[in-house]
Amino acid sequence: MLASRRIWLPWLFSTLVMFGLSYVWHGLALNDLKDLRIPVEFYFALSALAYAIIALVLTFAVHQAIQHEWISLKRAFPFAAMLVGAIIGFAVYLIAYVFGMSFTGRELVHIVVDVLWQMVEQSLGGLAVSLGIIYDMNRTFMRSERVQ
Repeated sequence: MLASRRIWLPWLFSTLVMFGLSYVWHGLALNDLKDLRIPVEFYFALSALAYAIIALVLTFAVHQAIQHEWISLKRAFPFAAMLVGAIIGFAVYLIAYVFGMSFTGRELVHIVVDVLWQMVEQSLGGLAVSLGIIYDMNRTFMRSERVQ
């Protein structure tokens, strides 16, 4: 069932949403990008790659949850996909925390804000995945009904 589902649109949409949110958070709201120790172009390339990988994991996780009927397409599917995204966001934060990849210090307030932001960012990525899946399903249904 997973192989028959389209992943490209949800994956790309989720990547763009999370990368855009990251830029808004780190570049505009917090202005962290001015303190980078690497060239900003290199940071953006690595960040885009990281968000593409996170979005791919998120897309596969949502598809697996659908396949195993852990979440239903009939009941609050976008919210369930957001929950999957929040869980993955927490896992991503733990990985980043262990490896020391943070813009801020390790005070408790920074840790709480960072983990909450990561969960919000990935939950919105999960929402983007769900909307991409809904769009693909709608498009497939419309094609099968010969409506264009």
